[in-house]
Amino acid sequence: MTQLDLAAPLAAALATKGYASLTPVQESVLAPEAEGRDLLVSAQTGSGKTVAFGLAVAPEILAGADRLSPAEAPVALVIAPTRELALQVARELGWLYGEAGAQVATCVGGMDIRNERRALERGPHIVVGTPGRLRDHIERGSLDLAGLRAAVLDEADEMLDLGFREDLEFILGAAPADRRTLMFSATVPRAIEELAKTLQRDALRLQTAGEARQHVDIEYRALSVAVRDREPAIFNLLRLHDAQTAIVFCKTRANVNHLLARMGNRGFQVVALSGELSQAERTHALQALRDGRARVCIATDVAARGIDLPGLELVIHADLPTNSETLLHRSGRTGRAGAKGVSALIVTPAEFKKAQRLLQGARVVAEWGSAPSADEVKARDDARILEHPALAAEPEDEAALAALLLDRHGAERVAAAFVRLWREGRSAPEELSDAAAPGRPAPRERAAFGDSVWFSLAVGRSGRAEARWLLPKVCEAGGITKAAIGAIRVQEDETFVQIAAASASRFPEGVEVVSGVAMRRLEGEPVLERAERPAPWKGRPAHGSRPPRDAEPRAIDAQRPEATPATAAPAAEPSVERQEPRSTPARERTDSPRAGRSREDAADTAADKPRWKTGKRPPEKAAPRTPGVRARDTQDRSAVRPAKAPATSRGPKPGPARPGGKRVLKPKAPRR
Repeated sequence: MTQLDLAAPLAAALATKGYASLTPVQESVLAPEAEGRDLLVSAQTGSGKTVAFGLAVAPEILAGADRLSPAEAPVALVIAPTRELALQVARELGWLYGEAGAQVATCVGGMDIRNERRALERGPHIVVGTPGRLRDHIERGSLDLAGLRAAVLDEADEMLDLGFREDLEFILGAAPADRRTLMFSATVPRAIEELAKTLQRDALRLQTAGEARQHVDIEYRALSVAVRDREPAIFNLLRLHDAQTAIVFCKTRANVNHLLARMGNRGFQVVALSGELSQAERTHALQALRDGRARVCIATDVAARGIDLPGLELVIHADLPTNSETLLHRSGRTGRAGAKGVSALIVTPAEFKKAQRLLQGARVVAEWGSAPSADEVKARDDARILEHPALAAEPEDEAALAALLLDRHGAERVAAAFVRLWREGRSAPEELSDAAAPGRPAPRERAAFGDSVWFSLAVGRSGRAEARWLLPKVCEAGGITKAAIGAIRVQEDETFVQIAAASASRFPEGVEVVSGVAMRRLEGEPVLERAERPAPWKGRPAHGSRPPRDAEPRAIDAQRPEATPATAAPAAEPSVERQEPRSTPARERTDSPRAGRSREDAADTAADKPRWKTGKRPPEKAAPRTPGVRARDTQDRSAVRPAKAPATSRGPKPGPARPGGKRVLKPKAPRR
C-alpha cells in the first residue's frame, strides 16, 4: 500500500481487508492540498469512493486518537440517496473504523424508527442515512447535529434527480456553519455546481473520473443480435459464463417483469428489483443474492442504485443505457477489488450507432462479436464437466457404492447418468438465427454472365418499355427462365436484351415478344446511348428581368368597370357572350317576375349584383327565422315580428301574448 499519512487503526483495517494500494480517488482526497478543505469529487462507481471519503474525514472523527470513547453527539454525517446505498456505506465504514471503536448508526426509510432513535441515544460517532429519514429525526429532536464536524453527500447527482435538494438544505442548515462538507458525484452538472456553492465554502474540485474511465478489470463486449434473438442471446450469455452473480439491466419495470417470467420458466435462479417492490421485498431479493439462493438479478437503473452485490462477475445491458455515464455506472458494479468482470451490451442493428456513441463517450474499447450460439454453450458445459472438482477428489465413503454401480451398470452408463444429472438443473441453450454484424452490408459481387448474344427490341422508353414487364415476355417467347437472361438495357427507341449463348437458338429471327414487337439478333455488343442529365434548376428569374407591374393592365382589371359617383346611375357590367351556340332557345316563363322587364331594368339589376369574377366570395344567405321565435340581440328588438306562423309551417306554435307584445313558445306535451 502507498505510504501515506494514515492513522494506525485505519491502516490496520485496510491491511486486514487486503488493500495492497490505494485507488486514484483515495490518494487524491489524502493529498496535502485537500487537507481540511471542502471537496467536490467526481468519481465513478467502483472507484473506491466509499473508502475515500472514510479516509478523508478521519481527522475530524479520530481527532488524533487511536481509540474513541462514546460520543455525546455525532461528529460525522453521511447522506445517501437510497436505503441500499446507505446500508452499504454503513457496512464499509463499520469495518474501516472498527479498530478505532467508532460506532455507526443508520437512519433509513422503511426501517423501524424507534430502533433508530434508541441507536442515536447510545451516542454514535457516525450517522449514515437517507435525506427523508434524517429530516424526520431532526424534526423529532432525536438527532442533534450541533457537534457535527464533517458531512458527506454521496451520489449527490442522484439525490438532486430524486428531488432531495430541499431536504439537504434543511439537514445541513441544522449543522454548524464551520463544518467540513464533502460532495461525491459521478457527474458534476450545473445543478451540482450551484448546490456546491450553497452548501460548501471554497470547495476544491477533484476530477478523477477521467483517469478511471475504463476499469482495467472489466472486459467490455458488444454482441450484435437480431431483434427476435435479444432474449435468447441473454439466456445463452448467462449459460456460457455461469457467473456466481449476474445482473441484467432493463429500461422499464415492464421489461423486468417480462424477463423475470421468461427466465424463471427456463430454470434460472432469478430475482427482480423494480420501483414497485416494497422495502421488505427488496431486502428479501438482495439477501437471496448474497446467500446464493439466487444468481441473477434483473433490475432497472433507478431500482439498482446503491446496491452492492458480492462476487458480481457479469453485467448484461438488455436495454442500452441512456448515456455514457450510466454505462460506466452500470458496469462499475463488477470488476471490484481486483476481481475480473464482464460487461456485455446486447445490440440490435437499429441500435448499432447508439452503442458506438455510448462506448466512445465512455472512452472504453469493446470487443464486437455475435452472441454465443447453442453449440458454444454446449462445448463450455462439456469442458466444465471434465474439470468438475468432484472428479478430482478421491472417493472415500462413496467407494463401495461406486464399485457396486460400476459392477451393475458399467462405466459408460454410470458416466452418462452423471452427465444427465448435471445438465438437469440447467437451462437448455437457445438456437439463434444467423444475424449479420451491424453496419452497412458489403456490396454483393455479381458473377460474370458468361457467353451471351445480344438481341434488339423495337420499343424503348418512348413506348413506355420497362425491364420488369419485358422480362416475363422474353422468357415466354423463348421458353427459358430468367436465369438465361442477363442485362436488359432500355434506350429511348429500342431495348437491348442479353441472352445466354446456350439459349440464343430458341429465338429465331423476327420472333415477336408482344404483338408488333419483334426481336432482332445483333452482331457483337450494342452501342448504348448516354442518358442526358437534366439541366440544373436555375430558380426564379431575378426581379430585374420581370416586366414592370404597370406595363400592361391585368386582365381582371381590364374587365373591372370604373367607379361611378353615388348619385349617378350604376352602369351595367359588360356581358360575356358564350361561344358555344345553343341548339334551342330557352322558353321564357310568363309567370316569372323577370317577364316583361326592359333592357334598362336588367342593366340596373346587373349593376347591383356582386362581382363574382373579382374573386370575392358571395355573401351567405341569411338562415330563415322561425316565425314566432325571438330574434337575437344583434337585431333590433323593436322590429315588427310576424304575428302568426303560416298554417303550413311545422315549427312550434306561438303561445299567448304577454304584456308588451311578446310571445312565448308553448312547450309541447311529452309523448306517452
